[in-house]
Amino acid sequence: MTWNPRTYLAFADERTRPAAELVARLPDENPARVVDLGCGPGNSTALLRARWPDAALDGVDSSPDMLAEAAKSGVAANWVRADIGAWAAPLPYDVVFSNATFQWLGDHQTLLPRLLGFVKPGGSFAFQVPHNMDAPSHVLMREAAAAGPWSAKLKNVREVSVLAPAAYYAILSPNASSIDIWETEYLHVLRGDDAVYRWVSGTGLRPFVQALAGAERDAFVAAYKAKLSAAYPMRADGSVLFAFKRLFAVARR
Repeated sequence: MTWNPRTYLAFADERTRPAAELVARLPDENPARVVDLGCGPGNSTALLRARWPDAALDGVDSSPDMLAEAAKSGVAANWVRADIGAWAAPLPYDVVFSNATFQWLGDHQTLLPRLLGFVKPGGSFAFQVPHNMDAPSHVLMREAAAAGPWSAKLKNVREVSVLAPAAYYAILSPNASSIDIWETEYLHVLRGDDAVYRWVSGTGLRPFVQALAGAERDAFVAAYKAKLSAAYPMRADGSVLFAFKRLFAVARR
């Protein structure tokens, strides 16, 4: 799956806010080594650099386009291309951080304890993932995928994977000294035509549209947009309200 940094950053403030709130919940310490897993274009990495200006900071991502954008951001970090599902830390970190990445990776029961194992004793493992798979934006995406002549091509498209908060507690608690897990639902005020479509185009919709081409892709997008317009009507002031729930976790070794 390819990523477009420009599309992703169309809602940069809204996408960066959860990362900022996660960084704010980390202990006020002076870590020597910090890593941002799934750093994307570097917006979350910039928050980590601002919090800890003297730390050795790595940004890891599988997308060369995202890493190229991150390299242009001016953030003082070491940018590493790697598949997080197979990535292994060369040395332990004081902070392992991830903003809106793990939902694209499966088998969290194996992945998260492995990543927590790269944290030094007393350090922190912090992540945030979208938890809105039951929101109209995603339910209608799946409905549109199943309803047209493209359904066979989209039947096995990779979707996001997020568990319940209690499941993450069970996964992390055997190897953590303390765990803080919470959820926040944001009410984003979006503006412009097809605002929710433009939002999901930068993330969750990408596997669907990249599995199609030409007129078939256009027809799927048109069908999905029609469903979104009914579910997220534009208000009299030109805004669209987009509720978005996210799950956060901070585990200490």
